Amino acid sequence: MDYQHILVKIQEMIALYGLKTIAALAILLFGWIAAKTVRSILSKVLKKLNVDIMLVSFTSSITYVSLLAFVVIAALGQIGVQTTSFIAVIGAAGLAIGMALQGSLANFAAGVLMLIFKPFKIGDYIEGAGTAGTVEEIGIFTMELKSPDNKKIIIPNAKILGDNIINYSAKEMRRIDIVASVSYRDDIDKVKDVLTNILRNDPRVLKDPAPTIGVLELAESSVNFAVRPWVATADYWNVYFATQEAIKKRFDAEGISIPFPQRDVHIDSTFRSDIVGSVETCLRGDRDRSNTGSL
Repeated sequence: MDYQHILVKIQEMIALYGLKTIAALAILLFGWIAAKTVRSILSKVLKKLNVDIMLVSFTSSITYVSLLAFVVIAALGQIGVQTTSFIAVIGAAGLAIGMALQGSLANFAAGVLMLIFKPFKIGDYIEGAGTAGTVEEIGIFTMELKSPDNKKIIIPNAKILGDNIINYSAKEMRRIDIVASVSYRDDIDKVKDVLTNILRNDPRVLKDPAPTIGVLELAESSVNFAVRPWVATADYWNVYFATQEAIKKRFDAEGISIPFPQRDVHIDSTFRSDIVGSVETCLRGDRDRSNTGSL
C-alpha cells in the first residue's frame, strides 16, 4: 500500500473539511452572539414603545429562535450538508402544524393585535362576543372577564376581536338616558322645572356638557320626557339609580302622576241594550230552572 499517498489524501481532507468545520463553528458562535444581541435590542425598543410585557417576551423569543435556526442551517451548509431538503421538510412540517392549529393561531394573532392596538386594558368594563364584564387578564390565546355577578368568563381572542367591542370605561364621561312619563293632564313646563331642579341638586351631574331635558314622545297613555345628564364614568350607576328614585319622590310631592298603560272602551247604546237584554234573559232562565227544581 502507498502509505504516503494515503497520508497526503488524509491531509488534504483535513485541510478541506477542517477549514469548513472551523468556519461552521465560527458561524454558530457569531450567529449565537448576534441572535442574543438582536433579542436584547428588540426587547428594549418594544419596552420603550410601552408594548405589553407579555408581547415583548414572546416577540423577543420568537425572533431569537428564528435567528438561531437560520444560523444552524447556514452552519450545516458550510460543512457540505444539503440543506435544501432540510428546509423543505421544515416548511412542510410548519404547514401541517399550521393547518392543525389554525384555530389556535387565529386566537394567537388576535391576541397579538389586541396587545398592540389596545382596544381596552385591564380594569375596563367592556361588552363583546355576546357577554360583558370587567377585563381581568389579556392572554395570547384567551382573555378573562369578570361579570357583574362575579362570574369568571373566558373568551377566545379571535371571537372577541371578530365582533363589535363596546368599551364603557374608555371615556371619562358618560351620558345617562332616562325616560320619565307623565300623564296628559300634567303641566309640561312644571314637569321640566321639576326635572331640571332634580339634576341641578345633584353635584355629581356635570354642568358641561349641560343636561338635556325635553319631550321625547307623545305616547298612547303618557307624555314621555328624555332626561339625559352627563356624569363621570365612575358615577354612572350611582347617579342613574339616585335620579330614578328622586324623580318618583318629587313627582309624588308635586302631584305629578306617572300613568300606566290604559285604554278607554266606548260601548254603543244599541249594543249595550242588547247585552242588558241577554243578561236579563239568562237570569230569568236561571230563576225558572231553580223554581222547577224545587217543585
